[in-house]
Amino acid sequence: MIAIILGSKSDTAIFNDAIQLLNNWNIDYELKILSAHRTLEETIAYAKEAANKGIKVIIAAAGAAAALPGVITACTNLPVIGVPIASTCLQGMDSLLSMVQMPKNAPVGVVSIGEAGAVNAVLLAVRILALTNSEYYKLLNDYKEKMKNKILSEK
Repeated sequence: MIAIILGSKSDTAIFNDAIQLLNNWNIDYELKILSAHRTLEETIAYAKEAANKGIKVIIAAAGAAAALPGVITACTNLPVIGVPIASTCLQGMDSLLSMVQMPKNAPVGVVSIGEAGAVNAVLLAVRILALTNSEYYKLLNDYKEKMKNKILSEK
């Protein structure tokens, strides 16, 4: 249901917590390593076929020039969520600025940089899916309650 596309295998560790959420909730996802610069043809083919494979939301994480989410959104009408990765001396600001500068008619929702962004992207993707799935809506409510109780129990 959710595709997570990473621009590099080295980005995998950033998604550990995000993927754990999906595993805990038994939400189907597919993890792919594809690059807008190094595997352009494969990236385009994947984005064009994603909807036919049952994918509903695509999360695209990339560092530096961060072209991946833009390339993907150009090839699909599925929601695309960009996650900027801190992969250069600019610590993700370059990635963030690349993603939030999408031109008109190239929509990419962008979340925060790094691990927080990875978790937020998954939560946003599940919120999109929850629009038509009451089970996912309940999972999100339970998660928010758990986060609230965690904060309230801290001394």
